[in-house]
Amino acid sequence: MAPAPRGRRRWLRYAAIAVVVLAVIGIGARLAGPQAVEVVTVSSAYPSQNYTLLNATGYVVPQRKAALASKAQGRLEWLGVLEGSRVKKDEIIARIESRDVEASLAQARAQVQVAQANLQLQQAELRDAEVNLRRSETLLAPKAISVQQYDADLARYNKARASINNSQASITSAQANARSAEVSVEQTVIRAPFDGVVLIKHANVGDNITPFSAASDTKGAVVTIADMETLEVEADVSESNIARIIVDQPVELLLDALPDLRMAGRVSRIVPTVDRSKATVLVKVRFVDRDPRVLPDMSAKIAFLSKPVPPEDRKALVAVQPAAIAERDGKPVVFQVVDGKARQVPVTKGARVGELVAVQGVKPGDTLVLAPADKLSDGSKVTVAKK
Repeated sequence: MAPAPRGRRRWLRYAAIAVVVLAVIGIGARLAGPQAVEVVTVSSAYPSQNYTLLNATGYVVPQRKAALASKAQGRLEWLGVLEGSRVKKDEIIARIESRDVEASLAQARAQVQVAQANLQLQQAELRDAEVNLRRSETLLAPKAISVQQYDADLARYNKARASINNSQASITSAQANARSAEVSVEQTVIRAPFDGVVLIKHANVGDNITPFSAASDTKGAVVTIADMETLEVEADVSESNIARIIVDQPVELLLDALPDLRMAGRVSRIVPTVDRSKATVLVKVRFVDRDPRVLPDMSAKIAFLSKPVPPEDRKALVAVQPAAIAERDGKPVVFQVVDGKARQVPVTKGARVGELVAVQGVKPGDTLVLAPADKLSDGSKVTVAKK
């Protein structure tokens, strides 16, 4: 057989080299592991972040709250409310055992009746003494009676008048004692001082109520109630930032218990004193928007704003970190991590929301590659780098 031409042999040699190179590249690609990447999570953001001057944390507290107890001491014999019960002003919510003070009231009222009966008796005596005195005055002129007799009738009349005054004073005293006994009976009844909701039940029927004593096995307050219409948020603000807050400044409130609810508020007042131990000033915020699910002692986040949030900025936007957005073929894209692979997703960029950028094309909770490298492509295997 004739030997192959020199050019053909050279071409065959180059082809063999190319096959070897491609094989090496393929083997290297198979041996190379997935790319290690950092990831971020798509979140929801609110445009109000652009108006935020200062953030703080605090708690919901009622401005009007009271621990109710009786002024009298005794055993609790009736309790008409439970935790969560709504009460009206002056509504009776509990009673203390009152048989002893009720007996004292009955005795005081009887004393009033005795004093009134004595007054009637003295009035009859006065009328009789007045008749005798007039008769004596008529008989004294012709000397039909002695001067001594006239003096005796006059003394009797004066004594009857004095007895009337004494009986009237006795009635006044007895009535005062009766009113005092009525107050003592009323003090065994516990009434709601304002419209509110029962927060805590401190005592049960049978407990001894001693509001002015710390004796063992006794209770001071029976229940604690709060006026839910006076709920507000208290926050400790660093004294170095207090100059950025003014009364009636708009705020946005976010409760940890209701993360999807953002409520408008206003700075109600700034307490004019500084806590030396924490170097903070207490700021109180009132609710503009109210929700019945808001309860005392809920933790809250407060954003002090430069202006009120317009209605169009109250809706949440889908936002990501700007570093998660890359460009491919001149268009913005993100790489979503799904089952260990990077899936290229085209997005539409929007306005900045604080440190984030609003986007369309992904949803909150999606995991994206942070700062994707130029060599990262659709379908690349990735692994999340440990921080």
